[in-house]
Amino acid sequence: MSPKYDGAIDKPLERRFFLGLVLSAGAGLAIGCGPAPQPDVAKVEPKKDDKPVEPPKEVLPTTIFRPNAWIRVAPDNSVTVVIDKAEMGQGIETALAMLVAEELHVALSSIKTEWAPVDPAYNNKLFGMQGTGGSSSIRGDLIPMRKAGAAARLMLVAAASEKLGIPSEELSTEAGHVVHVQSSKRIPYGQLTDLAAKQKVPQDPPLAPKNMQEVIGSRPPRLDAKIKGSGKAQFGIDVKIPDMKTAVIVRSPVLGGKATKFEAEKALAVKGVRKVFQMSSGIAVVADHFWAAKKGAEAVTVTWDDGPTAKMSSDKLLADSKNLVKKPGIQALKKGDFEANWKKAKKKFELTYEQPFQAHAAMEPLNAVAHVRADGCDIWAGHQGIGAVRMVAGMITGLDPKTINVHSTYLGGGFGRRFEVDFVMEAVEISKIFGGPVKVMWTREDDMRHDFYRPSTYVAVKAGLGDDGMPTAVRYQAVSAAIMARVFPQQFKDGVDKSSLEGLGEEYAFPNLSVEYHRLEGVPVGFWRSVGHSTNAFVQESLLDELAAAAKIDPLEYRRKLLADAPRMKRVLEVVANKSGWGKTMDKGRGRGIAVHHSFGSYVAQVAEVTVEGGKVKVDRVVCAVDCGEFVHPGIVEAQMESGIIYGLTAALKSSIKVEDGKVKQANFHNFKLIGIDEAPAIEVYIVPSGEAPGGTGEPGTPPIGPAVANAIFAATGKRIRHLPITAEDLK
Repeated sequence: MSPKYDGAIDKPLERRFFLGLVLSAGAGLAIGCGPAPQPDVAKVEPKKDDKPVEPPKEVLPTTIFRPNAWIRVAPDNSVTVVIDKAEMGQGIETALAMLVAEELHVALSSIKTEWAPVDPAYNNKLFGMQGTGGSSSIRGDLIPMRKAGAAARLMLVAAASEKLGIPSEELSTEAGHVVHVQSSKRIPYGQLTDLAAKQKVPQDPPLAPKNMQEVIGSRPPRLDAKIKGSGKAQFGIDVKIPDMKTAVIVRSPVLGGKATKFEAEKALAVKGVRKVFQMSSGIAVVADHFWAAKKGAEAVTVTWDDGPTAKMSSDKLLADSKNLVKKPGIQALKKGDFEANWKKAKKKFELTYEQPFQAHAAMEPLNAVAHVRADGCDIWAGHQGIGAVRMVAGMITGLDPKTINVHSTYLGGGFGRRFEVDFVMEAVEISKIFGGPVKVMWTREDDMRHDFYRPSTYVAVKAGLGDDGMPTAVRYQAVSAAIMARVFPQQFKDGVDKSSLEGLGEEYAFPNLSVEYHRLEGVPVGFWRSVGHSTNAFVQESLLDELAAAAKIDPLEYRRKLLADAPRMKRVLEVVANKSGWGKTMDKGRGRGIAVHHSFGSYVAQVAEVTVEGGKVKVDRVVCAVDCGEFVHPGIVEAQMESGIIYGLTAALKSSIKVEDGKVKQANFHNFKLIGIDEAPAIEVYIVPSGEAPGGTGEPGTPPIGPAVANAIFAATGKRIRHLPITAEDLK
């Protein structure tokens, strides 16, 4: 009998020692591959007058083993993992495959992947629908995907036990084989699929203990690296199907405007243009290829009804915001008695913070392919919520949802924009009207001027300090549009959009706190990377730096005093301070700023080092510490922090969306500026292990960078930044 695992491993042990015991212990194992020896065959000596006796041929399995919605093992030994999240550069395809590889004991490099179809089995565990967002992928899939792999492994072992007549306890698994150590027998998974399919599915299979994990926590090459590097990866923009046409839509220059009439004669004269017609979002020009569709769209003459948004402007919204905060807003959060302690405060501060609309500006412009037929519909798109895609396609076509197939592709950036369904609805509508397969292509100008933008925000703050310089009363009055009222109205309750307020007052020990909300609509808004945290971290971390300066306390120490009851947030703050050399003297014109924030289950602290010279700010270095709890691939965590930092730097230093007379002024990257490679800082990322439940990594890297840079500018120049993006005028 194999020795029993007693749950305590306190010294290194030989891997072979565990081959006989890991199964009963529930320990996962993935070790190196070796050649599979052929099964022993009994030799039969023929009689002189007899023909040679051939050994019976083994009947090979023909069944594909499907133990659950995520895993398939084929008779050819191939393992396919179904990826139920959108891969938009964040590495989730690799991370989910790693979870299965860990528990199923197969090499990650041998795994094939495919995108999940629309099915309730793939609903996001955190928000109950099939979608990717909110930094929820690993948080929702870590345990289910591991259990899927572990269950499949146990069923394969049970099949091998039946086939060999050997108790399961004497069998183990490695590199896609079930192994019997004593007899050196190895059976490839592919030879067990028929029997495995007949085994009972374990409901709660044990998982590999942390000290036995070999895949989780490692740094394998990403599965999508080679195919993307070679240009063979299929994004939505790459999709081509037989007889497909391309459509470009002529859109209202005013947000929300509608076409009243149009002239298509000149457009139809363009070679390759097949049809021009009005649809819900404008005038569709359908052509043989994109260039013909674009030239045709430029030739269409349209008369527009601008609608009520024609008088809307960013300046008007700002003026309205300033008026709104003169009165109390809707109370969203209350702790202690702000008013009483505000009156007693020794020092009082009244500050305002402004941030503009932001476009998502993903590198791949929006696109979708649809083929609507009488008997069904097929859609190809890179989308963050394919369940919603099928739902709206059913509404437009009237088809049974079972006849609507959504084919996922890689996404060239999402950031929340590809959670919207508008561009897919257009493809379905145009295909239905045109009567054939159509790819809808948005130009960069379409993408920039018809986004669902990050809301502009205006936050008025009152903060009172006690004798020790610490805050005794803090009130935030936040003004913004309500994303939830449009996207998830069931979560918009009592007039408060919690996504607009997330992060305000959290973690810090403010004894008397009031958070109020004013709703102000006017421009279409949607989820943008880190949502409300992206703006509220700037408000709170800028405020704390200002209060620390007034109290003549080091900004790091000031935060530490307020984080006595938030050990994880305090820890990342201390790590980033140590790694960045916080407190060391810097040359004139250079400064170091710090910020820390909790979002999506993770804690991120950042220190920015900047140089301010000639009315320009250059971010030289960013040091980042992140506690995201349990993680899968440290390289992916680091990459996501780097990505979030660059995305946040663009919003802090470069980009904004301005509306005048209902029209978005920005059109392309000439006037919606991004951080260039020559402007990117050196970035260092340190993962702070905590052993806690997994947090997100796609979004939490963005919120702290804006305030860290603003605080660094103050350290370098003595000038406070209270609005973004930072301009040359701010630095004078």
